[in-house]
Amino acid sequence: MRVLIAVTHLLGAGHLTRAAAIARAFAAAGHETVLVSGGVPAPMVRQDGLRLAQLPPLRIAGTDFSTLLDPDGRPAGPALLESRSARMVEAVTALEPDAVVTELFPFGRRALAPEFLALVGAARARRPRPLVLASVRDVLVASTKPERIAEAHARVADLYDAVLVHGDPAVIPLDASWPLDAATAAKVRYTGYVDEGSAPAPASHRAGVVVAAGSGPAGLVLLRQRPDLGWRILAGHGVPEAALSEIGVGLAPGILGRARPDYRALLAGAALSVSQCGYNTAVDLLATGTRAVLVPFEAGGETEQRLRAERLAARGLARVLPEAALTPETLVWAIEAQCALPAPGIHRIDLDGAARTVALVEALHEGERGRRAAVPPPNPGLDAVHRALDSVASRGLRVPLFWRDDDAVAGDPDLDRLIGLAEHHGVPLLLAAIPAGIDASLPRRLEAAAGVFVAVHGLAHHNHAPPGEKRAEFGAHRPLDTLVADAAAGLRIARQRLPEGSLLPVFVPPWNRVAPELAAALSDLGYRGLSAVPGPSIPVLRRLDATLDPIDWRGSRSLRDPEALLRGLAADIAGAPERPLGLLTHHRVHDGAVWDFVGALVANLLRHPAIQVLDLREHFGAPAMDMAPTASKSQVSQIARTG
Repeated sequence: MRVLIAVTHLLGAGHLTRAAAIARAFAAAGHETVLVSGGVPAPMVRQDGLRLAQLPPLRIAGTDFSTLLDPDGRPAGPALLESRSARMVEAVTALEPDAVVTELFPFGRRALAPEFLALVGAARARRPRPLVLASVRDVLVASTKPERIAEAHARVADLYDAVLVHGDPAVIPLDASWPLDAATAAKVRYTGYVDEGSAPAPASHRAGVVVAAGSGPAGLVLLRQRPDLGWRILAGHGVPEAALSEIGVGLAPGILGRARPDYRALLAGAALSVSQCGYNTAVDLLATGTRAVLVPFEAGGETEQRLRAERLAARGLARVLPEAALTPETLVWAIEAQCALPAPGIHRIDLDGAARTVALVEALHEGERGRRAAVPPPNPGLDAVHRALDSVASRGLRVPLFWRDDDAVAGDPDLDRLIGLAEHHGVPLLLAAIPAGIDASLPRRLEAAAGVFVAVHGLAHHNHAPPGEKRAEFGAHRPLDTLVADAAAGLRIARQRLPEGSLLPVFVPPWNRVAPELAAALSDLGYRGLSAVPGPSIPVLRRLDATLDPIDWRGSRSLRDPEALLRGLAADIAGAPERPLGLLTHHRVHDGAVWDFVGALVANLLRHPAIQVLDLREHFGAPAMDMAPTASKSQVSQIARTG
């Protein structure tokens, strides 16, 4: 893809830092990326791997976001603002982007609305039209005027394809700071926090206090609280030299300095951090696991940092000292109190936001390309599918559709792409996870996913079939009591490791093979359903089987002949329209051809009125996880003995 990201930072450099990290992630993934920056150049922000287009810079004085100043400190005039808008449009013309991302707008930067709207308008006028996406941090500052919130919602509804929220809803959902309406909430996609730094080496010994106050002058109130206790104090490059000299009076050499590239490593070796609670500061603390005293910036009625700091404190990750209560004495007390506590434990907050942003945009782009490819049907195979669906519709019938994906173990870019594609089309996913292989990143990713339900994919996905026979983990090659014990263990482990509410007690045997005797025993183990390939029904167990697997497993391991796939699908629809159409994918092994086919197929199917997307929870009998095993231990043994 070609990706254009537009950002203007006015106070500190946090917005630019986050936008640049996302731009570098796009570039690292092979996408041509241009970052259009409208704020004052920030020397600490990395630009490797991307193209930077610098607009005539703007800034503000204090916290007056309504008065824009030129580089000389004068109010920005019409000529300067018009030149910026023209440069925005020129960037779209030069790059011909597939995706345009506006940082903070339309939820903020109202004073810059003309240039952002010019950028979005130029993008939407192109054919094919690129994606238009909003990029916002975890916390927004909502206007006290309802009409301004309504204006932002109207712009999202009319102009934007999605809102990328760079946060973790388990920590702070967006509606904790912004009153979302239903239409805007439907376009929200959480990416996790964007960590722009490198992973620090573990420190053998932590010592000392590091005091840092962001990149701009907003942290001066914190920097001036400086008892000479051997602390290391770092000021941002946006702090005027005169103010820095004043703060340094009486301090020993080496105590006070500017922000530095190795700040993350310095923080990792500190016993405690004192800082405000901007976005990037919070991510630094989460990445290093450093004890923290947070003094959130609250001047001018700002609420963003206070909310973030309180949410981190509620998880035992920091202590909050309100700015209004800040004195040298209260600061020393807060430091001593925090140092007396144990170090923060594992927080499980998602910090993989840059890679996930790329994966989500890739999925949205795939979906858009699929929609464009859907009309007219691009090949005779799709013509056959549409004729079969037309015939079904003429009889007043509908074909149920569901989507199952196998072999999930971790939250990674491939899973992000899968979930993003499913969310884009509004199709629920039945994600078959291997219980013994579930990584901690999978439940974290599922907490931020909508419409994803997890099934139990055997136990460990090990082949127990003898040589020469088809692979199976739960085939009739092992004693029934062993099969029963492994199936019970799979459900138990899945319950322990996956978020409450995401798991459906549905058994998905690896390689779609299951011994009939085990299938008959599944309901007594607490399972409600079975999903394999079409087979005989089982009393008290609901089946939902895969019917279309696009991968050529015995040959190229890429896409099977798409024409043959589609003609086979048309025949299945015509022969058994009442049987659910089960799309089976394997996100961990897809190549570009498989992704393209799946995106185009789903888009085509959903366009036809004869397709009805199945409600997975309803099909398997919600509520799901109130099902404890109905068989006692002795009963399970009896099942194993008698079948």
